[in-house]
Amino acid sequence: MKILHSVGLYYPKKGGAQEAIRQISERLVSYGHDVTIVTTKLPQRDFQLDRGIKIKEFDIKGTSLKGYSGEIEQYQDFLINSDFEIIMNFSSDVWCTDLMFPIFDKIRAKKVFTPCGFFQLNLPGYQNYFAKMKSIVQKYDMCIVMSESYRDTQFIQENNGKFIVIPNGADEREFDRNIGIDIRERLEIPKDGFLILLVGNHTAHKGHAEAIKIFKKASIKNCTLLIVAGEVYGHVLGPLCKVNCNLQMWLNSHLKRYKKSNKTILVRKLTREETVAAYMAADIFLFPSRIECSPIVLFECLASRTPFLTTDVGNSKEIISWTHAGELLPTRFQKNGFCKAVIPGSVEKLEQMFSDPEKRKKYAENGYRAYKERFTWEKVARIHEELYKELLK
Repeated sequence: MKILHSVGLYYPKKGGAQEAIRQISERLVSYGHDVTIVTTKLPQRDFQLDRGIKIKEFDIKGTSLKGYSGEIEQYQDFLINSDFEIIMNFSSDVWCTDLMFPIFDKIRAKKVFTPCGFFQLNLPGYQNYFAKMKSIVQKYDMCIVMSESYRDTQFIQENNGKFIVIPNGADEREFDRNIGIDIRERLEIPKDGFLILLVGNHTAHKGHAEAIKIFKKASIKNCTLLIVAGEVYGHVLGPLCKVNCNLQMWLNSHLKRYKKSNKTILVRKLTREETVAAYMAADIFLFPSRIECSPIVLFECLASRTPFLTTDVGNSKEIISWTHAGELLPTRFQKNGFCKAVIPGSVEKLEQMFSDPEKRKKYAENGYRAYKERFTWEKVARIHEELYKELLK
């Protein structure tokens, strides 16, 4: 099959969307299919081929609210004149998805839409965007959702769109082998110390500030909170998140009242192999994120046998019901679709998990078993392949 996947940002940019589309595309190439990624042109990208995946760049900027500028006609001509059999748009409110809508009927390929949660649905200013989306979802040959009940699934159902549930996964090539890195030794974390992990970029929405508050207030000792954060996203909030994380790390290491409990905060930018090693070494994954669709980090917890505590964000509750590998933190929901961990109740949850090794062991084994049965990227990619083949019939 000749397949086009569109995504706003792509490798070398890193994040959940980039990881998901890369994992699926890479495997489809290994199955013998011709896969192209269409994405935003980046100055640091000096290649047009990545692990067999072709990359087609366009210099287009903007949002649906402010409008788009750049190589718009070139992109639309590229779609109209292409001979792709399948086009899959990944995420809403990105130029490579939105600029297809005016020329939808001129494109010959079968069209698939992965909306990634419609996180803008309740945000101010998006009423017109989603009013138009009601008819657009009906035009797609299929929509891929990652949850049976999240808001994008509900929206598509209510507006008579066709959909299939395909969850996210974890990379079996990374997690089902010995990485050969002792991350505790590398980061000077005590071997007998308790390690709490959070993986997420500096966006102010991944729950870094909340995780630090929960950690500092919890009655636990001989512990390290390791926040693995690489990219900084957002004009203001991302940099502020990084500043706050580094400030809290400095205060923790210099003020006497924090030293007494033998609790350490580390904020580090790690390589991917080091990050996988951190998953493997962690005792708990703490994830008080404010907004998600279907968090890949939770699937990576399954693969690394790491029990998790997460806000009721995206389809986290559903992942828990599928896997029995973690628990929800008490969560307060906001009108704009975001949420926040309730700190006192979350402190209690962390203390309970910390003091119950048998529960942690049970969650770890439950999660790993579910991962092997359903949630490897290999299995996820095969479902995409079968869907594409079925659409072409």
